[in-house]
Amino acid sequence: MEQAVKTTCPYCGVGCGVIATVAEDGAVSVKGDPDHPSNYGRLCSKGSALAETIDLDGRILHPEIRGEPASWDSALDLVAAKFAAAIAEHGPDSVAFYVSGQLLTEDYYVANKLMKGFFGSANIDTNSRLCMSSSVAGHRRAFGSDTVPGTYEDLELADLVILTGSNLAWCHPVLYQRLAAAKERRPGMKVVVIDPRRTMTTDIADLHLAIRPDTDAALFVGLFSHLVSNNAVDQNYVAAHTSGFAEAFATAAGVSFGEVLERTGLPAMQLREFYRLFTTTGKVVTCYSQGVNQSSSGTDKVNAILNCHLATGRIGRPGMGPFSLTGQPNAMGGREVGGLANMLAAHMAIESAEDRDRVQRFWASPVLAEKPGLKAVDLFQAVADGRIKALWIMATNPVVSMPDAAAVEAAIKACPFVVISDIIKDTDTARHAHVMLPSLGWGEKSGTVTNSERRISRQRAFLAAPGTTRADWWQLVEVARRMGFADAFAYETPAEIFSEHAALSAFENDGRRDFDIGAHVGVGQDVYDALEPFQWPQPAGQARTESRFFADGGFYHEDGKAHFVAVEPAETDRANPDYPFTLNTGRIRDQWHTMTRTGKSARLSSHIAEPFAELHPRDAVEIGVGNAGLVEIESPLGSAVVRALITERQARRSIFAPMHWNDQFAARARIDAVVPAITDRFSGQPASKNVAVAVKLFKARHYAFAVSQAKPVEPDAAYWALAKADGGWRLELAFTTPVQHWADWCRRVFTIPDGVEPLGYADAPTGDVRLAFFDGTRLLAAFFLACEPVAVARNWAIAQLTAEHANLRKRFALVAGRPGADKPDPGATLCSCFGVGVNQIVAAVRGGCHSVEAVGKALNAGTNCGSCRAEIKGIVDGCLAAAAE
Repeated sequence: MEQAVKTTCPYCGVGCGVIATVAEDGAVSVKGDPDHPSNYGRLCSKGSALAETIDLDGRILHPEIRGEPASWDSALDLVAAKFAAAIAEHGPDSVAFYVSGQLLTEDYYVANKLMKGFFGSANIDTNSRLCMSSSVAGHRRAFGSDTVPGTYEDLELADLVILTGSNLAWCHPVLYQRLAAAKERRPGMKVVVIDPRRTMTTDIADLHLAIRPDTDAALFVGLFSHLVSNNAVDQNYVAAHTSGFAEAFATAAGVSFGEVLERTGLPAMQLREFYRLFTTTGKVVTCYSQGVNQSSSGTDKVNAILNCHLATGRIGRPGMGPFSLTGQPNAMGGREVGGLANMLAAHMAIESAEDRDRVQRFWASPVLAEKPGLKAVDLFQAVADGRIKALWIMATNPVVSMPDAAAVEAAIKACPFVVISDIIKDTDTARHAHVMLPSLGWGEKSGTVTNSERRISRQRAFLAAPGTTRADWWQLVEVARRMGFADAFAYETPAEIFSEHAALSAFENDGRRDFDIGAHVGVGQDVYDALEPFQWPQPAGQARTESRFFADGGFYHEDGKAHFVAVEPAETDRANPDYPFTLNTGRIRDQWHTMTRTGKSARLSSHIAEPFAELHPRDAVEIGVGNAGLVEIESPLGSAVVRALITERQARRSIFAPMHWNDQFAARARIDAVVPAITDRFSGQPASKNVAVAVKLFKARHYAFAVSQAKPVEPDAAYWALAKADGGWRLELAFTTPVQHWADWCRRVFTIPDGVEPLGYADAPTGDVRLAFFDGTRLLAAFFLACEPVAVARNWAIAQLTAEHANLRKRFALVAGRPGADKPDPGATLCSCFGVGVNQIVAAVRGGCHSVEAVGKALNAGTNCGSCRAEIKGIVDGCLAAAAE
């Protein structure tokens, strides 16, 4: 019998509701939940492809000790013994947990309780440190608490929406679609995008401010001064609900309009227009994300934004407020339980003796950490210098995602004892585990997550646990019991953990803390299973309601007021002739973090299949790289080799490279190996958006493209990038040294059976090689080599893996690398949801589809998640402009 389960997407912080349906034959399909208030049925490309990422390929299904199979008892006994021994010999600060926004709140709660309340150390930090900790620090400085004041609805109610450091169209696509729909309903709504790059999000912008990297603080400090000078301050709100205004303004007044122009590089007309819009528009929402947070001055940037909203009283009311867009599905839940090294559970402060006493009494713990622990960068430096003797990494891949990634890998490799809890066996981090614990994945685990608007939703299981995999909270509980803490960790279900989490939030609260979900204390299994999405706070006795903070004050500093923070914009001039480019790292539309899940989907890899760097055409000319050439990005720490994407969307002397690729999918594309471990002094968040690098042409002797049914094995090439494809795999390659026998190379890499001879040719004068291997009518592999980037119709070649090849003439057409007239090349995939290529969209425009809506009606492109609508519009506009010439 078919079963439909309501759950929550495991990707970004939007927290979309998903309905997963399991058919009688076990097949899983997903769709957006129309009743979930975060997405109302919408899903992005990643969410739409969730069913394609839940297979068992690559999963670790049983515990391992030093790579050998082990029982749960022996693995957990060893973990408990090693952690106990390290604490006994070297003290509690000799152990650490590095956890993840991919964990459920219940997992997070148990990990935090065990480390801080029973080990007695605060050495638990999270990969959320890398994406939103500057926002946390800014909130706490201004509000006295880590409180997001508004809701998603505010984006739809605002008359001016500012998106700063946020490529909303690609990184939070469902929110982008909600905003785009609101703007279509109310054309008078204005959108300002502040970003050094012209991203896909700028398609919706009325004004794009292409500021220089790391000059956001100067921009908003200048705005604050402008608001005061133009009598736009809400004097009543400031007087009643804030402190520190005079000091903050005194600092801001020292930053002149001319200095803002000089720092940001903006034209005076654009800067004046932005300041005019903010000054004269009542309903303003400022959304900020990684581009603000991932900076050595990220916390100051956040406070510069908050100062402007506090000064105008535009906070906590419909359509008004600053809005931090979190990157991960449960970064907010981790903050709620104290998953950061400098916080306690339930939004209490580790530096407060009163809060420490309260938490210790509630937990009845023998000891409680008395000082903040090591933040992520410092934590791995402590691993490197030997202070950390035992390390437990859960649901994250720091060898790829941490700055100075090579040093992080060396540290983990040298650590005396490393435990890794994950779902994938072979990751860049997992290869260094002494003990590997198999965790449940999405669809198998049960718990809660909290999204960016403080909405708590359930993730529910609809798949059986494969092998002997276990929940992360269960693993922690079992270790705690073995270390003598059984009474405090007597949980049997996630419902029991959630109930305790709720009880701690309400304990001695009485409205003194923002986070309170006391209404869910004592929740039973049936009620927990049926839990509907709700926003916090929800104290005991209070009905579920939508909520905002601070419209009437009520801040969480001891004086009950918000605190303005005097922000002195940081200097950004760091010209270095040896490293003249500025690297900006980030995410792309269809991949997630280090690709352990999204990399399984052929559909998600069809849009962008290999690592790349965006660079300006004039920079490309100076470097000597053409379209589809390769470039090497270097810093004093290391280098990466990626494909060149030449585009005027990028500013001169700036490049953008995504952070997703790793050693499982590419040869040398771990971009964080290039990024130094420079952090914000308040938040400890690494700076990943303003990195000094050199960029040069990567000279290859040969380039190649291949498709194969079998996964390629150890493609020994100077450059390679692997991606899942329909029916098999696709592979991009570059060689710096010659290979004597290409057919033998192909046999080894593509696992061609003995006796299968290739069809094809080698052209010595041009250096071209074309080889195809068939088993009966099935294509096993096709290999295309040239001295320049290979001109092959890639999507057409991929389609040949699932086609019949009985006709000998068609086999020769395959070797030629181009389709016949009866099989037009769809071109590079633009719409991942429906597999629509660029050439198909161009043909539709030429056939009379002169709008995004018309293209959608003809091809379905852009009608599901909508993430590709900006790109479709670019093609439509380009074709129409060309036709008009």
